[in-house]
Amino acid sequence: MAFQQQQMPAYGYCDSYFVENHDDDDGFFARAAAQREHARAVARARSRQFADELSRLTADEYEEDVLDHMEQMESETMPDIHSIEIQTEIQWFMRPYLLDFLLEVHHAFQLLPETLFLAVNLLDRYCSRRVVYKRHYQLVGCAALLIAAKYGDRKDRVPTIRELKSMCCSLYDEDMFTQMEWHVLQTLNWIVGHPTVSSFLDLALSESSVDPELQNMTLYISEMALYHKDFISVLPSVMARSSLALARCILNRPQPQHSEWSARYDANVVVDLSNYLAQPSQTLFMKYGSAHLSSSSSTVEAFLQYQAMMQRQSMQAAVVQPQDSPMSMVDSFHMSPQTPQKPVFQQQVAIQGVLTPPITPDKDYEGTTYGATQQNLMPKLSACVPTPPPSMGSFQAMPTYAQHTSYIQ
Repeated sequence: MAFQQQQMPAYGYCDSYFVENHDDDDGFFARAAAQREHARAVARARSRQFADELSRLTADEYEEDVLDHMEQMESETMPDIHSIEIQTEIQWFMRPYLLDFLLEVHHAFQLLPETLFLAVNLLDRYCSRRVVYKRHYQLVGCAALLIAAKYGDRKDRVPTIRELKSMCCSLYDEDMFTQMEWHVLQTLNWIVGHPTVSSFLDLALSESSVDPELQNMTLYISEMALYHKDFISVLPSVMARSSLALARCILNRPQPQHSEWSARYDANVVVDLSNYLAQPSQTLFMKYGSAHLSSSSSTVEAFLQYQAMMQRQSMQAAVVQPQDSPMSMVDSFHMSPQTPQKPVFQQQVAIQGVLTPPITPDKDYEGTTYGATQQNLMPKLSACVPTPPPSMGSFQAMPTYAQHTSYIQ
């Protein structure tokens, strides 16, 4: 009897298989795992709540000391704009191009806002102490951003030297980034800590409720100020409070009380910031045009358009004025300043056609009675120097005080 060979499928024979089991044991383990995960989530929430409460109590106790230390540090780590102006190759028109590049790199790696402010501070401080060539300007900016990211940002988001080289289109070698990073730190005496605008902004916003739209608007205005040399010498604390005041004005938010720290802003800085709102960088405008940044740039653009419309309407209303009637012109003529005249001779002068002198000597007319006609009056008047007749036009024959009945006898 021949053995019939069993045909095997093309994919091979498998002696094991999976069977779904709907026993209650699996449901029990699943429910237990879910309960453990829920317990861990509750524990993490309680831990965060406890940490926030402890941080709040600590902040209330040491807030003044921390603020005093930050204000002292910001004054010690400010760049010198006069030293930057004497650079031979670096010009101010190059600054917006470099900041656009740093802004794109900062946004690509999703770094913290204070990283950008710290990088610009390191860049300006280095340019205040060293001569920077035009071909190394971008390299210094990359080194400053790398130092700032290592100092205060998350380690998994710090860009690598290879990534920076790629973003610079391989213009610099990898060892050049390391050398420039070391040279920047040595020039600044390894003093990297600098209270940024975002740090002071967090302190100012801690006094009020959480408002993400207000925070994003303030950061948009503060980053816009980085492009202009007028704000390099402005302290970060002053910039934070001034930007916050302008952001509240744009968003129609109430201003804080004068006793609060955030209310002590600089009005001149606010005016200067408002003058630059209409000309932002396109890179910055696109960055803050996204929804997760509250579309701050679009809000500012709409605000400026509304202000321009209101200004045009006010100018049109000022141009259109009612025309004066002839009677109002007569009244305005008689109410205008003229040569003082005595009313006693008004009727006689109008009849004889002789003008009244500016000052009539009373000693020559002693005994003269008001309203009476004197025989020797005209020879006396002709000896005086007459006042030049005004160009009265159609009102020349009209007496000066014809409107006042009290002078008519």
